[in-house]
Amino acid sequence: MALHPRIALGAVVLAGGRAARMGGADKASIEIDGRNLLDHALDAVVDASEVVVVGAWMHTERPVTFTREDPAHGGPAAGLLAGLDAFVGDPVQVAVLAVDMPRVTLRTMSRLRDASQGRDGAVLVGVDGRRSLAYVLDTGRLRDVRPPYGEEHGMALHALLADLDLAAVPEQGEETHDVDGWEDLRDLAAE
Repeated sequence: MALHPRIALGAVVLAGGRAARMGGADKASIEIDGRNLLDHALDAVVDASEVVVVGAWMHTERPVTFTREDPAHGGPAAGLLAGLDAFVGDPVQVAVLAVDMPRVTLRTMSRLRDASQGRDGAVLVGVDGRRSLAYVLDTGRLRDVRPPYGEEHGMALHALLADLDLAAVPEQGEETHDVDGWEDLRDLAAE
């Protein structure tokens, strides 16, 4: 009998950043279009069987597990791996999404899942070719490239994922627009 039941898709929402350009604001609770950023992110991963939010607890309508990397504020790579460790089930794939990307939708994540077939995963890229913090990854391959415990703190996500074969999925519309500062929030609200 397996200790962790196998599930097709889990999701990790990264919501534990410092938001330094926003004076330390809790990004997950910031509202746009009448809903907070965490709710937007949870909508984008609604087809995941299990969701882990790496960040401070807050009320959600959907059942999720909250966790933190140890020590806190270790960056996206440490957050992703802390999220991976918090799953009750054993996902075949993991969707990874930054909480501050409200234009990423379920359709976006479905395109990433489709593009990941036969690869180690897929990443959403902007028109400039830069990777955004929206991925679908093969969990087994992610475990293969995991550094020794403790070395993930402060590691860049691109360094963690450097050896993975990731399909680049071009953004549609404003999917890669994230909320790094108050100006970004204003621009998104004006759309």
